[in-house]
Amino acid sequence: MPVNAVRLPAAEAAKQTSSQNAGSQSALSECVSRTVRRYLADIGDTECAEGLHALVLREVEVPLLREVLAFHDGNQSRAASALGINRATLRKKLAAHGLL
Repeated sequence: MPVNAVRLPAAEAAKQTSSQNAGSQSALSECVSRTVRRYLADIGDTECAEGLHALVLREVEVPLLREVLAFHDGNQSRAASALGINRATLRKKLAAHGLL
């Protein structure tokens, strides 16, 4: 499994958190906003067959699970804790997305 997660030194993470709080949106929120705006501009008035909400959740969940699991070196218990779900739920999601 490729690892794209990067651990920041504590001082750098704190600096990023405080600068994010100073702005109106977090970096993650801004990324989602930009991507959704671009997607909507690309599709115009065409409706998303499954609904935009379902599409975004489906597209975001797989990389979220993959990155959190990689960040915790494959430890499912720690990854589940970081995600705020129990380990059984994480395993179910991993299996559903073919990540086990």
